[in-house]
Amino acid sequence: MIQPVNYSTLPTDLHPKALPNHVAVIMDGNGRWATQRGMPRIAGHRQGAKTVKDLLRCCKDWGIGALTVYAFSTENWRRPMEEVTFLLRLFDRLLRRELAEMQREGVRIQFLGDLSPLPERLQDLMQEAMTVTHANQRVQFNVAVNYGGRQELVAATRHIAQQVACGALSLEQVDEESLSRALLTYPLPDPDLLIRTSGEQRLSNFLPWQLAYTELYFTDLLWPEFDRAAFHQALQWYQRRQRRFGGLAPTPLAQGS
Repeated sequence: MIQPVNYSTLPTDLHPKALPNHVAVIMDGNGRWATQRGMPRIAGHRQGAKTVKDLLRCCKDWGIGALTVYAFSTENWRRPMEEVTFLLRLFDRLLRRELAEMQREGVRIQFLGDLSPLPERLQDLMQEAMTVTHANQRVQFNVAVNYGGRQELVAATRHIAQQVACGALSLEQVDEESLSRALLTYPLPDPDLLIRTSGEQRLSNFLPWQLAYTELYFTDLLWPEFDRAAFHQALQWYQRRQRRFGGLAPTPLAQGS
């Protein structure tokens, strides 16, 4: 259960009962941000990491229970080796530097994806971070690393097939709920809001099952430019949406407002 939140820092034009419970983010544009400023691409990733930290604190302060960010996809291995090496070292440095603060602030961190190809030291750090913060309840922070949505669905399908083969699950019991339980985000609810920066408008193999009924928000801002004001604007947009979930009557986001 998420701990009670003091909404005193929430902008007054946002209704606390109409906030998304789970926000997912495709953090796009770090390299372009740096290139536009005559800087190496790795400088953009460094600045982007600061943006993630501020957004996570914003979610904690405003009462948004879960944040899932797309940090490194299975396709990102195709990037120049210098950039990939820097990203892995950046994950390492950030974990070493930020773990104590995340623990103090009640952040529970989880890593989604196949971590086995990562350096052993980084895998150990990630496991330590998940273990140390496991009991925290202020905000859930999911970091998708070496993650691919189709690969996740294949793994979930194999898991269910094994359950059926050994008799733990009947074929008739295979349904949406059983598949959802086999996904890496379980038991979190699916994201209510997806934010993608840099003007791109596609999912890029990110949470394809979980985003089926998610509100999709696209902005031309590059990720290092996505500050609290930009997040505030995205939440304003979200609270104007009417969520029907396939029905005719909209589901009101804020009741009693």
